[in-house]
Amino acid sequence: MALTDKQEMFCREYLVDLNATQAAIRAGYSEKTAPVIGSENLTKPNVQDRIAELKGERNAKVEIDAAYVLRRLVEIDQMDVLDIMTDDMSIKPVSEWPASWRRYLSGFDLADMFEGRGEDREMVGILKKIKWPDKVKNLELLGKHIDVQAFKEKVEHSGEISLIDRIQESRKRARGK
Repeated sequence: MALTDKQEMFCREYLVDLNATQAAIRAGYSEKTAPVIGSENLTKPNVQDRIAELKGERNAKVEIDAAYVLRRLVEIDQMDVLDIMTDDMSIKPVSEWPASWRRYLSGFDLADMFEGRGEDREMVGILKKIKWPDKVKNLELLGKHIDVQAFKEKVEHSGEISLIDRIQESRKRARGK
């Protein structure tokens, strides 16, 4: 079944921020009905297929796939403080840092300090604090990516439980039997 023009626009807008309500509004649906329409659109197989197709096209353009993500997660996991510091705990110049440190460093604080006195005084920046990427979160993402069972978020049960059985059990409990 072909998409309507609004559904096609919804699919494209959904990829902007993965927010169905906002995608519906930007696609031209009314703000009043956007939450419902957005949710409904995401349940339609033809809309789901189109979103998957558009994601695939986007990923191909930027050359990002599961292997790319996994490689980047491994890079973060393998970051070592000795890559940017010497044994006496002084910081190496940023130009000597490996690319992974320059890419994934979450932040750093500089303290403005002055050297010298009077007119010879010169301001220099001294690195006070380096903020690493969250290594625990990174390992969790790695684990999910390679299907480590410890990171599974599912509940399994065996046997059959019917709705009628549940209702009957609830009634028995309510009657105190």
